[in-house]
Amino acid sequence: MAASATPAGKPRQPSISQLRAFAAVAEQLHFRDAAAAIGMSQPALSGAVAALEEALGVQLLERTTRKVLLSPAGERLAIRARRVLEAVGELLEEAEAARAPFTGVLRLGVIPTVAPYLLPTVLRLVHDRYPRLDFQVHEEQTASLLDGLAHGRLDLLLLAVPLGAPGVVEMPLFDEDFVLVTPRDHWLGGRDDIPREALKQLDLLLLDEGHCLRDQALDICREAGRTEGAPMTTSAAGLSTLVQLVAGGLGVTLLPRTALRVETARNDHLATGDFADPVPARRIALARRAGAARTEEFEAFAEALREALRPLPVRVAGRSA
Repeated sequence: MAASATPAGKPRQPSISQLRAFAAVAEQLHFRDAAAAIGMSQPALSGAVAALEEALGVQLLERTTRKVLLSPAGERLAIRARRVLEAVGELLEEAEAARAPFTGVLRLGVIPTVAPYLLPTVLRLVHDRYPRLDFQVHEEQTASLLDGLAHGRLDLLLLAVPLGAPGVVEMPLFDEDFVLVTPRDHWLGGRDDIPREALKQLDLLLLDEGHCLRDQALDICREAGRTEGAPMTTSAAGLSTLVQLVAGGLGVTLLPRTALRVETARNDHLATGDFADPVPARRIALARRAGAARTEEFEAFAEALREALRPLPVRVAGRSA
């Protein structure tokens, strides 16, 4: 057997077809049986093995008129060839999975003022309709979520919009009203016609800075004519704590309607009131990168989620353009 034909004396790159032919012969130790096992003609298989020997510069087989034996080098390289073919098979399987919708990993980022109230619906949808999806959830504030989306750490975001972020496409899911949460004996508790102007002088409790719900509440207050000097306390990092402060008589707060049942149902020290039209509201959407490779999949997921959310106290949006 001649050494490698390359000028530098180094083995040439073998082809997958050559490795398949050699692995089949190494397993069957018979050219006819090996050819049948991989669906190749016997002359083509023999040629592929000979080409592999020439490319590598080593003799892999000892051929006699009655049988085929592996050379010492052939025994060692047969193990390597099988590993390469297994790795190629795994690569093809991974590519197939990537082509199939709703398989592989989907990393969803969600804001804290949405996660406890919508995730049960989201997770039930994924479990029932997309069982092959490796679904991962990350709860973070809006700025961190947008950074994760931009750098590929996250695939989709579930959060309040509009974002005004370049390179981000919003897929609206629903609009929901804000409800005023008060102590049980508050004069606005139980009313269904609260004017926005009532917010001007209330002791309003808000989330800490960084929460988009805080910014939305401040916008609502400014629209109602509330001045910068009006009583306002930033007291809580989460809605549950905020509601407990209201129950303790420290002030009132605004809650999105999807949070109402979870946060107030078991506390008899609270009352709620609805605003008169036009009712202050927020919009919740999925967000993705513009030009994302899985755009069609994400749009289909958004549509399925809209349908799943219909039983909630929200106004489901139409399909995004």
